[in-house]
Amino acid sequence: MATNAQTTKSISLYENGITHENIHYQLSSDKLHEITIAKDMGVESSLGAIAVNTGEFTGRSPMDRFIVKDEITEDKIWWGNINIPFDSDRFDALHKKVIAYLNEKELFVRDAYACAEDDYRLNIRVINEYPWSNMFAYNMFLRPTDAELEDFAPEWTVINAPGFMADAAIDGTRQHNFAILNFSKKIALIGGTGYTGEIKKGIFSALNFILPVFKNTLPMHCSANVGEDGDTAIFFGLSGTGKTTLSTDPNRKLIGDDEHGWTAKNTVFNFEGGCYAKVINLSKENEPEIYGAIKKGAILENVILNDSGEVDFEDTSITQNTRVSYPIYHIDNIQEPSIGKNVKNIFFLTADAFGVLPPISKLTPAQAAYHFISGYTAKVAGTEAGVVEPQPSFSACFGAPFMPLHPAKYAEMLSKKMLESGVDVWLVNTGWTGGPYGVGTRMKLKYTRAMISAAMSGELGLYNYDNYHIHSVFGVAQPRECPGVPTKVLSPRATWNDDKAYYDTAFKLSNAFRENFKKFEAHANEEIRRGGPQRYAY
Repeated sequence: MATNAQTTKSISLYENGITHENIHYQLSSDKLHEITIAKDMGVESSLGAIAVNTGEFTGRSPMDRFIVKDEITEDKIWWGNINIPFDSDRFDALHKKVIAYLNEKELFVRDAYACAEDDYRLNIRVINEYPWSNMFAYNMFLRPTDAELEDFAPEWTVINAPGFMADAAIDGTRQHNFAILNFSKKIALIGGTGYTGEIKKGIFSALNFILPVFKNTLPMHCSANVGEDGDTAIFFGLSGTGKTTLSTDPNRKLIGDDEHGWTAKNTVFNFEGGCYAKVINLSKENEPEIYGAIKKGAILENVILNDSGEVDFEDTSITQNTRVSYPIYHIDNIQEPSIGKNVKNIFFLTADAFGVLPPISKLTPAQAAYHFISGYTAKVAGTEAGVVEPQPSFSACFGAPFMPLHPAKYAEMLSKKMLESGVDVWLVNTGWTGGPYGVGTRMKLKYTRAMISAAMSGELGLYNYDNYHIHSVFGVAQPRECPGVPTKVLSPRATWNDDKAYYDTAFKLSNAFRENFKKFEAHANEEIRRGGPQRYAY
């Protein structure tokens, strides 16, 4: 485990175009915490963690994420409204303007790396305008030892200038904020936004291209943990579905909470050195490990504090996307190094706001490929302007905004690995039961934990009629019994007490699945296409 000691070594950024020497290199987390408060850029909460406000942007801005189109990327990237092309010459001009801007700023620089598996290690230099952004980089990337820093050679550079505002008409951006990847120059250029998630997702997106194209390794937007017997479990899911919560299990060692690679040698490794968890409605009772990680060294984003510095985790007046960043060693029960073997179970997490998917169901290989390509969850009323009722939300591979290649490429790699490892795949609804959002209630965390534990222990039984019921609309196999979970909860239809309303809603969602999948049909074989809902609305 890396220490929090301050490294006093100085550094030159001449190679990056920075000519001044007002540079703080490799400061400790404690020192960055102190500087942030001294600069009135954050306050210390009663839990010890620093609380900051990220400003105008409290989440990613997908329409302002670009990839430079050049000879490396032109024929490989799946171009479109997710991977938006950016002109190479315009990147050079904008990069020059950002460097000129940073040449007038006090800077915070950190050398770190991604990928816990040595064979895949990616050395990174992060150049930040703000001290707390550099503290985020300390938390979220892997921390080299002082000995490793002696001859550290960065391969990628993250340039982070939240205060720099682009001129869209001149610079080629959509508006004043931007996050641009340049694979030829190995630069992630971020400006106009203080949201720290752009820093980690920039490197994640880069690895999602590098690993499958050059390293025969599947990158995954997932969390992972390992049991006492050495079995690894993987949890895919979009924001708010429970990736961090469900993988942070007192009975299993945490590998990581968000970004991993699955190698040809059947090992799973964490890209990161920390966790970035949503804290909306966080409680010490329901999520004690995450709550306990919020202490000195952690960064709370966009939360509300009272006059005593106490956090109101239910207050979403700034954003629904309140978050905490902390180094992984703030969690007691972690896998060191962050590598797992022997993958046995994969869980696709979805927060189904329609309340029609079973709380857990077992998937065939074809269904697994279909649901992986679909990447379903749902938006609930109030989370975005204009959303007044549940809306289906599909994000291919449970991470489309970060996937530079066509989703079918990642799905093919996953299908191959599932067959090779004989892994069991489960669809888990962490969303609503007893009706849709506004009528039903959110699935109890204790029930979801019990179902996942039973799946991993084999207590849900063999895949047969005695143990499973095939859902009449979605075709998935829902268990008839599960220890610690009332039998009625296992059947979403039974929790509604209104069969017609249930089936009307289920067919509505099944049609949304089919409509979404049309854009992938040309790249999916007949078996995968049959992995989706087979019954149509009447």
